Amino acid sequence: MSSALAPASGRGTKLAAVRRRGSALAVAFAVAAFALAGCGGSGGTFHIVAGSEQKTFEPIVQQFCSDQGVTCTIDYKGSLDIGLMLSEQNAPDIDAVWPASSLWLDMYDAHRRVKDLKSIATTPVILGVRMSKARELGWVGKTVRMEDILAAVSAGKLTFLMTSATQSNSGASAYLAMLASAFGQPDRLDPRALDDANAREKVKALLKGVVRSSGSSGWLKDLYLAGAKAGRPYDGMWNYEAVLKETNDALKGQGGELLYAIYPADGATYADAPLGYVEHGQDKSTHDFFDKLQAHMLSADVQAQIAQSGRRTAPGMARPAPAEPEWNFNPSKVVTSIALPEPKVIGRALLLYQEVLRRPSLTAICLDFSGSMQGEGEKQVQAAMGTLFDPQAASRSLIQWTPNDRIMLLPFDASVRDVAQGDGTSPSQARLLQWVGTQHADGGTDMYACAERALTEMKPYLDSGQYLAAVVIMTDGRSDAHDGFADAWRREGHDVPIFGVTFGDADKSQLDELADLTRARVFDGRDNLTEAFRSVRGYN
Repeated sequence: MSSALAPASGRGTKLAAVRRRGSALAVAFAVAAFALAGCGGSGGTFHIVAGSEQKTFEPIVQQFCSDQGVTCTIDYKGSLDIGLMLSEQNAPDIDAVWPASSLWLDMYDAHRRVKDLKSIATTPVILGVRMSKARELGWVGKTVRMEDILAAVSAGKLTFLMTSATQSNSGASAYLAMLASAFGQPDRLDPRALDDANAREKVKALLKGVVRSSGSSGWLKDLYLAGAKAGRPYDGMWNYEAVLKETNDALKGQGGELLYAIYPADGATYADAPLGYVEHGQDKSTHDFFDKLQAHMLSADVQAQIAQSGRRTAPGMARPAPAEPEWNFNPSKVVTSIALPEPKVIGRALLLYQEVLRRPSLTAICLDFSGSMQGEGEKQVQAAMGTLFDPQAASRSLIQWTPNDRIMLLPFDASVRDVAQGDGTSPSQARLLQWVGTQHADGGTDMYACAERALTEMKPYLDSGQYLAAVVIMTDGRSDAHDGFADAWRREGHDVPIFGVTFGDADKSQLDELADLTRARVFDGRDNLTEAFRSVRGYN
């Protein structure tokens, strides 16, 4: 089978004809629904769900919509979220999808709701390495293979950012390329690689290089830039060739050190940015508008703009962005496309990543049980934990824990009540869940005390360097001022991110401050607390 992530060359506008319609994995992601209205004329609405990678092109889309007198809403979701919402029995109330890659549609659009799918542009997933680090490793101007990257990671000379392979397309692409190379057939992912002990060990060793993860390629870029701005730059980042260009353009603006582009000689997987219509009984005017929008995005003028962003377009469609030799960027460079197997094999590969190969997680969860959580709040927190610690429910979203993961629960009010620790085994999760059920809301609120206690409890594990760590704070209110926490985190925090999950009518300003300090983010749990916690797992 040809790769679902192959570049546009050889596919043109016939992407839909080559989409695989294999059986979907039994995985379900909850998504927000959108109101539907016709697009026949002025005042109509049109709703798109897109990957964060497409945000660069929102001005182009919105200008076209404005010219047509249509109100377009674009909601940004992970590629897996997009693909898996299509696997639901009920059709999502949206008009178009625009994920990073058709891979997820091939895997999950079992109901064949997406019509008229066409690739808008392509970009390979490659490794960007801080220029001084690339020189130190002797990679500048040299051919670099995946085995060279493995050697640098194993020697403790290289770490990197990478999105979760089960939650984001760029992470999945990097991971699948690692698997293909590790098995010794880098131009294709042989299904036998999944069961090969040597290949597994190589990939597991490579993934030890991950120091921060995320569920979004765009957010990963922001994380890299935040680290550089704070004077604590990361060694490198797996991301799209075009996103590395966006990152370096921003670094130039802030006077930062550029990333050197490493195109692994083994090959790479491509994102093909497919734009497709979601059929669920809309009137003809809605489909007609989609056809116009898609044609506009594939027009010569727009393709020229897309090419200048660093994306690759179909041969002869537009002049590529100029090469930038100073950091090895060259969108005209031929990069071998790794052929991928059928969707069910990709599904197995993602399960292998989540359950066996990824770096173990160390997660401390601070749960607000202050008095304001009495009643419905208390019930919703316990329900969310029920999903998080139900192995079957978690596996449906590919966020399941493993025996190697370490979990800490810290219920708090005006102080931390106690700490329960466990691992990812089913009995341990059951004990944690039962313990949460004994907690009842009462008292004041001090999330800073919980964050400090979490870091203290995590310290022995952090010192081992084995885990990918995170603190998660769920709260519905403001804490009393806590002077000195920022200094304490900088001194003892081990660069552990502190993620926030809002609940009820929470004032998120303090959570935002913690997230900014620790280069993390805040998730909105006001509408769906369970979904918010699921999203956090993609960052750990």
